[in-house]
Amino acid sequence: MVMSTNDIRFIVGIIGNVLSFVLFASPMPTFRRIIKNKSVEEFHPYPYLASTMNCLMWIYYGMPFVHPHSILVVTINSVGLFMQLCYISIFFFYTGKRYRLQIVSILFGEVVGLAAAVAGTMLGLHTYASRTTVVGILATAFGICMYGSPLSIMYKVIKTKSAEFLPKTLSIACFLNGICWAIYALLKFDPYILTGNGVGALLALIQLALIVIYRNPPPKDQKPSKVELQNVV
Repeated sequence: MVMSTNDIRFIVGIIGNVLSFVLFASPMPTFRRIIKNKSVEEFHPYPYLASTMNCLMWIYYGMPFVHPHSILVVTINSVGLFMQLCYISIFFFYTGKRYRLQIVSILFGEVVGLAAAVAGTMLGLHTYASRTTVVGILATAFGICMYGSPLSIMYKVIKTKSAEFLPKTLSIACFLNGICWAIYALLKFDPYILTGNGVGALLALIQLALIVIYRNPPPKDQKPSKVELQNVV
């Protein structure tokens, strides 16, 4: 029995859901370390804040009144949203005033941004095609931000010659997830899922290259002081 393109796409979507769950779960070792040490050390909250907005936009994209028949997009991003909020809560608890203010400000901005997107598309656009286009572009942009957010510490990695604080499991999961969802998008052409995840896979590949290049950090006595590290941020 020959499987149809829709059947194959559904199977790839299921695999994509599994890989996306692995992606969303990949920061767990980082947060176990944060809880154990009672400190966020040099880790940044930006990847998790970017992932939160990414999940919100893709959930909205998959709604029946925006882009019908996208249940697999909605399910995994709903799970991802819950997990990102858990990570952010832990980070907020163990970080200092500087990051707490940033986290609150960014989350507030994300809620306002989502509300504006919903209001604008629901009140101003009246066809599936127009809503899909606008929300798809927004979701793609935030998806690329999510994939590229660990690169916010790229300069620090190069400066210190250590990839210690570039999340390895997150980068691997991002690469595999991007490839899988790009294939999903090609089977029934979806330019927004394809673009976001194709670029995401490329950005994750850059992160993996940095991890390989700087996999052996210099001895501790050769690492820059905390003051020097702060100047890098």
